[in-house]
Amino acid sequence: MAAPRQLFDIRRVIGGLFLVYGLILTATGLLDGSAALRKAEGIRINLWTGIGMLVIGGAFLLWERLRPSETPSDDSPVADEGDAAHPAP
Repeated sequence: MAAPRQLFDIRRVIGGLFLVYGLILTATGLLDGSAALRKAEGIRINLWTGIGMLVIGGAFLLWERLRPSETPSDDSPVADEGDAAHPAP
C-alpha cells in the first residue's frame, strides 16, 4: 500500500480531478444539441475543453508516475529537543 504522503500527492489529486471533469465535459460535448452548438458559434467547446482537460490530467498522473515524491526513510536521524544542532534559547 502507498504511503500517505504518496497517496495524497498534489499531482495525483489535481490529475484525478482534471480527468473526472474532462470526462464529464467530453461526454457533454459529444451529447450537445444544436442549440448549444449555435450558442458557441459552431464550436464544440465542451468537447475540446474536455479533451484538453483529459490531456492535462493524464500529464499530471504521468508526471507523478515518472517522478514520484521522495519520502524520507524511517532510518533517517531525527533531531530532538536536546540536540546540539538546535540550542535552547
